[in-house]
Amino acid sequence: MKNNIDYEEHWNKIYSQCEINNLGWYEESPEPSLKLIEKCNLNKDAVILDVGSGTTTLIEKLLWDSYTNIVATDISEVALIKARENLHTEEAELVEWIVDDITNPKYLTEIEPVDLWHDRTVLHFLTEEDQRNGYLSTLKRLVKVGGYVIIAVFSLEGAKKCSGLDVENYDHMMISQLVGNEFELQEHFHHIYTHPSGSEKQYVYTLFNRKLGQSKEKETEKN
Repeated sequence: MKNNIDYEEHWNKIYSQCEINNLGWYEESPEPSLKLIEKCNLNKDAVILDVGSGTTTLIEKLLWDSYTNIVATDISEVALIKARENLHTEEAELVEWIVDDITNPKYLTEIEPVDLWHDRTVLHFLTEEDQRNGYLSTLKRLVKVGGYVIIAVFSLEGAKKCSGLDVENYDHMMISQLVGNEFELQEHFHHIYTHPSGSEKQYVYTLFNRKLGQSKEKETEKN
């Protein structure tokens, strides 16, 4: 627990009280993420980790695109249950669902290294340094050398609060500085997201590649 907030309880409450398409970050089609994923030129059996997956439509789109090794993780069990129920049974069984805290994981460290880390909207909720450090430790432990990282957060011009929580705002250089020089910024762009209700939120999207020759924390620990 940080900031006297039980984040698991908070997000379970949010997902319990709201219909999927009423959530402030709901996307009918996650086009900005799909655009960046296409640029990664991944094999269809590449390991894709969707961080803070919630009830995103991205999982369904990836399955439709024939990706076969998808891991969806969220701190909210309620969210992942709803996400599973929103898919056909045979589709849901193709996804590995993991309830965990990305800043202090119990289970994610046991999965195989990932080819792509995708995060839309988790990072900006991490307002404490120890939360960000935990997030980065997990990222660096899991992402393969040569793998990709997509991070999308509220831009400097974007919202200052979301779902009753304070957020950190970023531009692409701030995200680049945060992840460190072993991750090379490949692309970035601003995106104005329009919710089905008509409300707008300003995001910045970034794509990084983990440079060849860098060692993962897990590999270092083995030596």
